[in-house]
Amino acid sequence: MPATVILGAQWGDEGKGKAIDQLAPQSTWAVRFQGGNNAGHTIVVGDTTLKLHQIPSGVTAKHCNLVLGDGMVIDPWVLDEELGRWEDLTGEKPDGERLFISERASVILPFHRLYDGADKVVGTTGRGIGPAYRDRIERVGIRFADIPGVLADPKRIKQTISRMNSQLKTVKVETEVSADELTADLQWILDRFGQAIRPTGLMVDLALRNGENVLLEGAQGAMLDIDQGTYPFVTSSVVGRANASHGAGIHPGHVTECFGITKAYCTRVGNGPFPTELSLEEGPGHHMAQIGHEFGTTTGRPRRTGWLDIVALKDADRTSGYSGLVVTKLDVLGGLDEIKICVGYELDGKPISYVPTLAEDLDRCVAVYETHSGFPAMSDEDWIDMAERSRTEGSGFAAMPDAVRNIVDRIEQLSGISVVCVGVGPDRRASIARKDGPFDIAWGEATF
Repeated sequence: MPATVILGAQWGDEGKGKAIDQLAPQSTWAVRFQGGNNAGHTIVVGDTTLKLHQIPSGVTAKHCNLVLGDGMVIDPWVLDEELGRWEDLTGEKPDGERLFISERASVILPFHRLYDGADKVVGTTGRGIGPAYRDRIERVGIRFADIPGVLADPKRIKQTISRMNSQLKTVKVETEVSADELTADLQWILDRFGQAIRPTGLMVDLALRNGENVLLEGAQGAMLDIDQGTYPFVTSSVVGRANASHGAGIHPGHVTECFGITKAYCTRVGNGPFPTELSLEEGPGHHMAQIGHEFGTTTGRPRRTGWLDIVALKDADRTSGYSGLVVTKLDVLGGLDEIKICVGYELDGKPISYVPTLAEDLDRCVAVYETHSGFPAMSDEDWIDMAERSRTEGSGFAAMPDAVRNIVDRIEQLSGISVVCVGVGPDRRASIARKDGPFDIAWGEATF
């Protein structure tokens, strides 16, 4: 049976959590394969809003096993807080029962957060993600599997502390880390999560060989990929389809579906080029920010807003090969007189149809738009009623008004990718699936 990949197709914050939540009832495993707690997935069920940073979004399906995969860098303290909130909400303690931490995943330590906090250029979340990945590449980082060996080797503790403090000085961080602090931190991690640390790649591979369905959850978005994104204003890992199986510890032949998640407009958190960016103070950009509640799930920072960028979307498809698009937050555009879609760029007065490699070149690009008629604003309840009607009547996209469906059709035509589901509100019920498509399924009940 297959593995299905869910990926962000923009600059992150596209609504991946909701899509994963909807597919989880059809799966027995949900695996995060990269990133750390710089990601934020939000799931809304009625009056309950669940914000996840490391726990896979498949947590809402009671039967779904959860994996923090090989390719992740994990902050154990943040994970402990997340699990505490989940227990308060549901009474469940999933770690070691259905939530497992890869022994190959890297540990984010207080040192990594201190070092990351000195960044003044890229605009990172300051969560220690980049420094933890750097340690992995330099082969000096500590994986969960390494903790017992490090604790048993005072010489390695001393060497690690010396390296950490030396690096902190280079970025003018005065705080130092002590050997006692590192030892205590590692011992706490082992005591707290020892029962959940497993060879998860072997476990997921066995599940696939036994015919089970597996969801591979991406974090961030295509334009933030370390290799293919708007470097250096990117995250520290490979976020695309090619890393989904590798970061989960399985081979790519298992993957049969790959869904890209894109908003009906664009947002970006942090620094870096953004060709379709609009003002947050007035006009459509202000409308998107306010109606769409565009604040980062992880940082709370305001998201920059702009029109949908087809050039960037097609670039994301080039590197991940989406079998379908999920278009989210289409409802946010309700109330605008006109809706624009970027169909190309001009770079120094010359038309181009690709994303330049250099961030400074992309920053000089001027977006070329086509303009479409807008549609009236509707309440959340009206959108949910429309979505429910599409399911009960089996009408799919035909339940949408013509002006709304025209935007969906045009996104599909311009991108060359089939739109399989449209999000029209934050609630899990506020989605309209293409009739007989991969999201035209019974989603089941959440555990809260």
